[in-house]
Amino acid sequence: MEQLGKNAKAASAILSGLDTKTKNACLQVMADKLRKHTNRILRANRQDLENAAANGTREIMLDRLRLTHERIEAMAEGIEQVIELPDPIGEISKMWRNEAGLLIGRQRVPLGVIGIIFESRPNVTTDAASLCFKTGNAVILRGGKDAFLSNEVLVTILQGALAACDLPRNCIQFVNDTSHEVANQMMKANDYLDVLIPRGGAALIKRITENATVPVIETGTGNNHVYVDAAAQLDMAENIIINAKVQRPSVCNSIETILIHEDVAAEFLPQVEQALVANQVELHACPKSMKHLQTAKPAEKEDWSTEYLDLTLAVKIVSSLDEAIQHINKYNSGHSEAIVTDSYSAGQRFLKQVDAAAVYINASTRFTDGFMFGFGAEIGISTQKLHARGPMGLEELTSTKFVIQGDGQIREG
Repeated sequence: MEQLGKNAKAASAILSGLDTKTKNACLQVMADKLRKHTNRILRANRQDLENAAANGTREIMLDRLRLTHERIEAMAEGIEQVIELPDPIGEISKMWRNEAGLLIGRQRVPLGVIGIIFESRPNVTTDAASLCFKTGNAVILRGGKDAFLSNEVLVTILQGALAACDLPRNCIQFVNDTSHEVANQMMKANDYLDVLIPRGGAALIKRITENATVPVIETGTGNNHVYVDAAAQLDMAENIIINAKVQRPSVCNSIETILIHEDVAAEFLPQVEQALVANQVELHACPKSMKHLQTAKPAEKEDWSTEYLDLTLAVKIVSSLDEAIQHINKYNSGHSEAIVTDSYSAGQRFLKQVDAAAVYINASTRFTDGFMFGFGAEIGISTQKLHARGPMGLEELTSTKFVIQGDGQIREG
């Protein structure tokens, strides 16, 4: 870890001085090489999938690991979107003169060296690498054992692109040890890492936030809700719930609980149950909801705080918008929350009072994603409130410094 840190520090000094044209040209080489080496990536990924299946990984979790031609193309397109985005480095957001006549500006600069510990999803490798590179940050990537071979090949390809552009391979480094000991070393690498970003399940994030001495940007789990208001269009609510739960249940922007206003529960619950059961979703319902459902199991207390990452959904009837908001703010993870309603006032109250990084009116939580928000890619979805919140794109991987121009001023008194 010490050698990786030294390598990254040296690389970050070079990266911070690159101009936008140079960075964008190298990013295009990265995207091109991903496409060129698609079959090589797929071979490594197939081996990862076979190993994970042999170790008993559930099929729904294998989807997080699986790469396809389409997903690799999406990874390349994500890099190309990053190219098209404005480069924040060097941007001066404010400039003013003080009483002494000093010209003072606030300039955006790289963070320096970023460490990322993540699980399962190999697309994180290219997302993180491209965003860090564009913002002049060196990055050290430590993926999970399930995706080890996929990540190793991806980083090798990206390093090949760096070399082709006469840039240090150490701008993007891969930790080829998935042990807890190496992860613990990263958490304590204050001399080398400027920030550590965990991406993964609740256990990983908890371990890092509790044990790291390096500053951490917490990317949270997704215990997300859809609240169906008394003024909701029920067909719209059904479509949003099916999309938010079924499309990719193993990702953090899927939903885990639906809340239904009691005025529409008798009509809506049988309707949405039919659609959910047709998609193999298992329901865990509160006592009031059970009266309107045919297939549900009784919900336990822990259901309200569980991120299933599976085709399981908790169901609860509430008596008011206030009760829905209180339930969400008690149990949610600060990720993404949605209301379905035709009431302007209900929608605005939901927006203002729900405490989450992304809050929706009449839309699926599945849109909480850097690509969908127009960031090209994302480093993660921050659920904390300091520095960054929500999908983290280029700007969230920067800091600022004050730059001051004088003409001989000295301070007196």
